Amino acid sequence: MVTWSIAGSLTVEPAVEHPELLADPVVKALASLPDPGDVGVAAIDPDLADTAAFCETYGSPLSASANCVVVAGKRAGEERFAACLVLATTRADVNGVVRKRLDVRKASFASMDAAVELTGMAYGGITPLGLPAGWPLLIDPAVAAAPELVIGSGIRGSKLLIAGPTLAGLPNSEVVEGLGR
Repeated sequence: MVTWSIAGSLTVEPAVEHPELLADPVVKALASLPDPGDVGVAAIDPDLADTAAFCETYGSPLSASANCVVVAGKRAGEERFAACLVLATTRADVNGVVRKRLDVRKASFASMDAAVELTGMAYGGITPLGLPAGWPLLIDPAVAAAPELVIGSGIRGSKLLIAGPTLAGLPNSEVVEGLGR
């Protein structure tokens, strides 16, 4: 079992042993990882799922938290989506880097309803594991290099603990310079 130095007061268990703490798409994606036992999960108060409240309450460093946001844009009537994963201490460059990568005139955060419907995950818990097939997963280099991260689990009642290189190895993932600002 992995020891997580960023866990603070969390009780971390192997995620594969606790599917009840994960959204269904996350359970399926976890099973496809080369080393699913290297991913931890910890139950949290769903009212404390937002990053700042989570870090303050559980003593996990903000610098080890990564946020996943869903971005949308249109080109020739076709709506295009991507997920972006950046450290919580930064913001995704949606109208620069992401807009160019999606090849759209304007990019913006997807609506809450669209993000929830398309991912099958709870808003505020969306995670890169289990995203819709074909969506690019854009990852900031600082996230890809991080030895330990806290990310969403697909629901608001838990968090995943995972290594950045594992995230960078997910299908459709691209490490993108300048993504996090």
